[in-house]
Amino acid sequence: MTDGPEADVVLVTPALLRRRPLPSPGGSKNDKGRLLIVGGSRQTPGAVLLAAEAALRVGAGKVQVATTASTATQVGVALPECYVVGLPEDDGEVSPSSAERLLELAEGADTVLAGPGMGDLDAARSLLESVVPHLTSTLVIDALGTAYLTAHPDGVRHLTGRALITPNAGELAEVLGEDAESVEKDVLDGVRRAASGTGATVLSGIESSYVCEPSGEAWRLDVGAPGSAVAGSGDVKAGAVAGLLARGLSPARSAAWGAYIHGRAGERLTAEVGRTGFLARELVRGLPAALAEVELGVTDGSR
Repeated sequence: MTDGPEADVVLVTPALLRRRPLPSPGGSKNDKGRLLIVGGSRQTPGAVLLAAEAALRVGAGKVQVATTASTATQVGVALPECYVVGLPEDDGEVSPSSAERLLELAEGADTVLAGPGMGDLDAARSLLESVVPHLTSTLVIDALGTAYLTAHPDGVRHLTGRALITPNAGELAEVLGEDAESVEKDVLDGVRRAASGTGATVLSGIESSYVCEPSGEAWRLDVGAPGSAVAGSGDVKAGAVAGLLARGLSPARSAAWGAYIHGRAGERLTAEVGRTGFLARELVRGLPAALAEVELGVTDGSR
């Protein structure tokens, strides 16, 4: 603990996470949670791939991907472990007319992740306006999906204790209706206010990341590597967090575990290949080792 604004913020460490362990990995795939990922566009089809594989790598049992019809076949071939649904699209984005089909898919899901790869703010907002108010599953909103909360700050309050948002610092500023520079000066305050204002748990940060609940309870993560700030890294983190949420963790525990092992995967890659030059897909492949390192309390000296 420290004095000042962070006096009541808990530092996330492997020991802390082990005191709040993951569910047993045993049982059938049906026992390990079902996740529905909604996102992608004609221009950015790979984001849902990164999120889906990350969710599988952290132990989610079944992952479904709902994306644009023009890219669904390629997504399905690239990740045969997933069930992929092609949806109608408008100008390369998932169309709001897909809402009924999405709600049908969501009925069988433990968790819905919405946002990875969406490429247009207005299209993302319109789609989620037709879907989110009717959801009853746990929900993660990521990337441009947060445009829905910018327009509807109370839009997930019906999911009391079952909603998590994972914006980057710029998206966090949009949710708060403030300029990015002012929010970046005190990210913890911004994350806390976003959690209080939306009624959702919030994961966001820059050099340090924070997990805050609407009650004000907060955790800090000082893990990660500069080289992991690459295109697609946020999709990997969102997928890991959503996969853990589908396994039955609370939003705060999912965020803490997911963000921590995402950061450790980046640190391990940095020790292996250097500060630059690795790809988001390599972060995905590093998740199981990072997860095992935390769960088992062992290290290979990469930190």
